[in-house]
Amino acid sequence: MPMPSPTLLRWQLDLTWSLFEYHLERLEPPDFLWEPAEHCWTMRPAAGGGWTADWADTEPDPVPVPTIAWLTWHLGWWWSTAAHQVHGRPAPSREDVRWPGPGGPAISWLRDVRDRWIATLDGLTDDDLAAPAGFPWPADSGHTVAHLIAWVNAELMKNVAEIGQLRLLRAARVAQVDGSRSGRTL
Repeated sequence: MPMPSPTLLRWQLDLTWSLFEYHLERLEPPDFLWEPAEHCWTMRPAAGGGWTADWADTEPDPVPVPTIAWLTWHLGWWWSTAAHQVHGRPAPSREDVRWPGPGGPAISWLRDVRDRWIATLDGLTDDDLAAPAGFPWPADSGHTVAHLIAWVNAELMKNVAEIGQLRLLRAARVAQVDGSRSGRTL
């Protein structure tokens, strides 16, 4: 099976990101920490400052509903980890990937993570795409850097859809509580 070209993978990333921008431009700080369900994962203020992500080493049953805050941290974590993999560096721990907080700081951080990823992609050749990759799979899985990039694009699509849906649900709830449809842009 032929490997996808760096150009195709970059196009897919750019398409997904353009869909994400629609929501990023409309997110408000309260959207990030809104808990859509009683059983959810979010970002919590850490004792020494900063934020801590809810996490379990084995996926709980039922799976918690993530907040936008958690999804943005998670996106930054796996994207940073993927970039480290492509550059041959050890993956950062979850605790080492610092979420900057709700609103503008998280949006700026995600845009920066994206820009660093694009710089990584733009430097890859077809030979680089064929190199082995050990994230998010075991090192001996037979997956390549091209697989990793395709996985990053798929994961981004999934997270963008989740963030967008949460933003729309919160906006609908706010409008319902306010008794009107005015005020918030869906």
